[in-house]
Amino acid sequence: MKIDLTDTTAGEINKALVKGRRAIGTPAVGMVLTLVIVTDEENAYDALKAANDASREHPSRTLVVIKRVSRTPRDRTSSRMDAEVRVGVEAGTGETVVLRLYGEVSDHADSVVLPLLLPDAPVVVWWPVNAPLDPAEDPLGALAQRRVTDTYAAEQPVRELSARAAAYTPGDTDLSWTRITPWRSMLAAALDQVDCAVRAVEVEGEEFNPSCELLAMWLADRLDVPVRRSLSAGPGLTAVRMETSRGPIVLDRADGSLATLTIEGQPARAVALKRRDTAELIAEELRRLDPDDTYASALRYGVERLNPQAAEPEPEREAAKAPAKKAAAKRAPAKKAAAK
Repeated sequence: MKIDLTDTTAGEINKALVKGRRAIGTPAVGMVLTLVIVTDEENAYDALKAANDASREHPSRTLVVIKRVSRTPRDRTSSRMDAEVRVGVEAGTGETVVLRLYGEVSDHADSVVLPLLLPDAPVVVWWPVNAPLDPAEDPLGALAQRRVTDTYAAEQPVRELSARAAAYTPGDTDLSWTRITPWRSMLAAALDQVDCAVRAVEVEGEEFNPSCELLAMWLADRLDVPVRRSLSAGPGLTAVRMETSRGPIVLDRADGSLATLTIEGQPARAVALKRRDTAELIAEELRRLDPDDTYASALRYGVERLNPQAAEPEPEREAAKAPAKKAAAKRAPAKKAAAK
């Protein structure tokens, strides 16, 4: 069931939620948390679909906050809120409210969201794109116990990791970290099988992929050994190679779905290590509402310590290479003349 409200208020939205529950015959509220999604119109559909899929595991009230861009002076002066209230099949196993904010009200989204939160239930705020540099200081982020960002969606993902480390507050997490949970589990299990000392590690994956950097930072932080970051064509993470006192341990995934685990003295094993969709990632993050100390420790290790050039964006690298390219261009005519 879907109820459309134009130029509405939080009170009218709450009334529509009660009306919708009664209409479908489920007046009782059995939701465990409030999930607030802050996004734009372009990414709202995908984010809401992922949240609805995750609600099968975590029944929740989902509030989608879309701040509409004012295109004319008249739009900037007019302030209103439109809403879609969805209950029943269209809202997964919970309730969904899509809020479109226009004008000045978009600067006070926290005041709009606050009356719609479930009483005495945890709040999780998720920014699929355009996350603030300091989520805990954001007015909406201040309402939440957990704040979920996605560094992979940033223009400069690796540099964004440095900003996340500087602004980290207990309760912050990132889907780039969630993506490497199977890798961390597999590597930890591999090391449990062999009594050895790890001497060095190589992490191979796409350039400017924050999950690759986070995995390398986690290994460097946990094992206290040198970790080298190498590049591949992807997709995503492709391999981790550990040099140990008992021989190499290699976890290699070339196709993005099936990996091969090789341990010295044991037969190679094929392990499922597929790339997971957003619904699985957000469902994993909703399972825990306590601070992730392991993520915090890995993040604070620092991408700069891992690779001093990793946080440098591509345009700046090209600018740094420009003088060398010019000098090579000047030498080229002299070489041609000598050849003649």
